[in-house]
Amino acid sequence: VQLVESGGGLVQPGGSLRLSCTASGITYGINAMGWYRQIPGKARDLVATIGSGDGNTNYADAVKGRFTISIDNVKKTVSLQMNNPAPDDTGVYYCTAMTAATYYAGRYYPKDEYWGQGTQVTVSS
Repeated sequence: VQLVESGGGLVQPGGSLRLSCTASGITYGINAMGWYRQIPGKARDLVATIGSGDGNTNYADAVKGRFTISIDNVKKTVSLQMNNPAPDDTGVYYCTAMTAATYYAGRYYPKDEYWGQGTQVTVSS
């Protein structure tokens, strides 16, 4: 599975930005996709995930009500609409694709997980 992200860049606080990620290769086993954020010296933190079949979504508390994740199952593309971003949202955003993932207690647990190369998002005036 290969993941290619796009849409990162510089955005002003209160603006909007849309990230997209398309999966290619052997994608038939993917049943969930999502986004994580990483800042220097810290682990990757979940931003949002979505199931391709059940449509279950999971958001980090900090982005609820501001970010929206969506998926196009035909194009194997997951998008993250970032509205009203704040400086604390700055970081490298990584796309993830999960295979044979089960949804339990509000999150997905995959058999295998694949990652994109990351795209920088900087929220600054």
